[in-house]
Amino acid sequence: MTTPESQSPPPQPPVPVSKDRIYRSPAGLAGGVLLLALALWLGIDALVAGEGRTPWTAVAALLFLVPLIAAYTVRPAVFAGDDRLRVRNPFRVIVLPWGQVASFRSGYSNEVFTESGDKYQLWSIPVSLRARKKAARRETRRVSGGGQGRGGMLGGLGGLGGGGARGGAGPAAADAPVRAETDKVMDDLRETLEARKQADTSQGEVTVRWAYEVVAPAAAGAVLLAVLLATG
Repeated sequence: MTTPESQSPPPQPPVPVSKDRIYRSPAGLAGGVLLLALALWLGIDALVAGEGRTPWTAVAALLFLVPLIAAYTVRPAVFAGDDRLRVRNPFRVIVLPWGQVASFRSGYSNEVFTESGDKYQLWSIPVSLRARKKAARRETRRVSGGGQGRGGMLGGLGGLGGGGARGGAGPAAADAPVRAETDKVMDDLRETLEARKQADTSQGEVTVRWAYEVVAPAAAGAVLLAVLLATG
């Protein structure tokens, strides 16, 4: 007979794995979709209605342009997890464990520095000087008492990517300094770095992978287009 003491404890539910916070540029996504739609429309029209070498030229142009447009507009993203920061730039994917991240810098572009001194630009978190000036004006009005509550409105606009904001809007958020959306994203990344840099699971080596899925078709299209133009 099995006693209660000899019974194995019930299995514990697995600890849920937190999802990466994704930061992308809404303006880049919108512009990229429009440019891709325009390129495909013109290219398909040339393929269907073109004569002679026109269809081949259209194929070469599409091979060359579509990967480049996607690389600079739709592809860039920053994934911030508990253990690492993954930066997907137009032609490279950089994986940085938090233990290898030294600092972030925001100037005319947003950049991440490693402990070894390497620098990588965050393409999906562009700097907007206009947004900074607008935020500065709102902060001046807020401090002077003429624009209270506008900071919460600005934060509620969303901006870069899904899950970027950690806290809900409340009294503390309303009293916080008004900052541009990308500057708030960089503040969030700095907070994550400070919290996770010393964690055992945040250690490792920085890895860099070239995006051959972008480079290969663009290079093939460029060669084909050059041959067609040279022999035409």
